Amino acid sequence: MVLLPGTQLPLHIFEERYKEMIGEAIRDQSVFGIVLAMERGVVNLGCAARVERVLDTAADGQMDILTVGEGRFEISALNQERAFLRAEVNFFADTETEAAEDLRERVSSLFRAAFPSPEEEWPFLVDFTHPQLSFQLAQGIPDLEFRQQLLATRSEPVRLRKLGDFLPNYQRRQAAAEQIKKVAHTNGHGRHYPSSS
Repeated sequence: MVLLPGTQLPLHIFEERYKEMIGEAIRDQSVFGIVLAMERGVVNLGCAARVERVLDTAADGQMDILTVGEGRFEISALNQERAFLRAEVNFFADTETEAAEDLRERVSSLFRAAFPSPEEEWPFLVDFTHPQLSFQLAQGIPDLEFRQQLLATRSEPVRLRKLGDFLPNYQRRQAAAEQIKKVAHTNGHGRHYPSSS
């Protein structure tokens, strides 16, 4: 997953190592890092998460939490001494923070066209007045590699322009991805085959 600054992410915590990590984060009111894990390993750039609230706790320690993204960081060293991975990180900020109003409005319009359902039906909250509007909009896009690109970009105007290029074909790409999922289960012959487990 890719967490973006200023956006919310609900998490279900069930592994023992993560129960320990989140328990410490809640106790110490500290942040923990979320980085994208890929086949070749974890990406060395991520976003700090703070537990905004605990939604539910089970008797065995499992919990549902709501987190919010804070600062971005680059990993400088990994530490594997504990059950969960820890790291030394360097936080960074944007080098260019302000985007022209016409750019913000144009990309917001493209976003609304890509997500035509009423705003109250979106499964995420968007603050269209947020200074980092790009992150607010990108949380609705499931393409993790694209979100990771935005996370690494240190300019709000550049992120908005990337979104402006990405959003016009968003619905077409989503429809193609859904079609591929359907065809994959029919072996290309229109008949459904059980997926292997």
